[in-house]
Amino acid sequence: MKTQHDIKSISQHFQMQGKFQSAEPYGSGHINDTYCAVYDQGAASIRYIHQRINHTVFKNPAALMENVQRVTTHVRTKLEGQRGSGRRTLTLVPARDGLPFYRDAAGNFWRTYIFIEKARSYDAVESPQQAFEAAKAFGRFQQSLSDLPPPRLHETIPGFHDTSKRFEALLKAIEADEKNRATQARVEIDFAIPRAGMTRVLLDARLPERITHNDTKFNNVMLDDDTGEGVCVIDLDTVMPGLAPFDFGDQVRTTTSPAKEDERDLSRVRMQMPMFEALVRGYLTQADTFLTKVERQYLAFSGKLITFEVGIRFLTDFLSGDTYFKVHREGHNLDRCRTQFKLVESIEQQEERMNQVVESV
Repeated sequence: MKTQHDIKSISQHFQMQGKFQSAEPYGSGHINDTYCAVYDQGAASIRYIHQRINHTVFKNPAALMENVQRVTTHVRTKLEGQRGSGRRTLTLVPARDGLPFYRDAAGNFWRTYIFIEKARSYDAVESPQQAFEAAKAFGRFQQSLSDLPPPRLHETIPGFHDTSKRFEALLKAIEADEKNRATQARVEIDFAIPRAGMTRVLLDARLPERITHNDTKFNNVMLDDDTGEGVCVIDLDTVMPGLAPFDFGDQVRTTTSPAKEDERDLSRVRMQMPMFEALVRGYLTQADTFLTKVERQYLAFSGKLITFEVGIRFLTDFLSGDTYFKVHREGHNLDRCRTQFKLVESIEQQEERMNQVVESV
């Protein structure tokens, strides 16, 4: 059962503007607890996002929030003076003590953002133009952080995109089979095992370290309600050192298929080339200013790798008893795994053409 939080009480620990009116759960994230709250300011109302950081997943929330504060401050400084700059990066509301978070009596870590109005995120892409705008926003995000001064950002989840370690965790989960679920997932296990060789390709490619988002799902970009433009990149918990293709790969995973991440009808899961072409064009309008030739060469491959990686993460969690990702039905993580693996198959069938698209842009 989902824990109910007293958002009105939590809000009193932040430097809020206005009188608390109401709060409702918000969004479709798997990890944190998110609420949208309305505050009365007299002639008008204003909305804020209050979010409980999952400290089971993120072991050091204070370090995570130091990252978020540094990144948002850096981006905002670079946007200063530009039209609409207040909507182009998340804006933290400090706690009463000036910190970027509040820790309650139960040990929960909370943060607050100003709600970005007249823009929204989508769980599924609706057009190549949307794909273009999202990829452009993620490319701009990477580009804007390419000159972030030292020190190095904290690794909020060490080894987050170390696919070989993710694969090792899968093998351990298969061997342990703590919940006696391996039989249910035999087809998926047999799909994963022969593909072990791809898991170290990017890690062994000697690519330059970048500051990356590391969770570039399509719904982590807000698109303007009127223009459709990619306005703001959100969900910054995993912003940390990484490889540029990691970010592009997750865009391929979440944007090129018409199916949702947990689609049960696998006939709907496929990599659509027009969406991929839009991603490449959008991303490279920004990222081509700093990407190396070798990084570009791995863009198509990264889509297959990150999709496979997320698939084995869902499979590992299913075998381990659904301890990481939130689930909303029996076998939810196995459904998610099957969707990822079907998309891997579709990418494998079109990978040569995908490489040609990257070379042509």
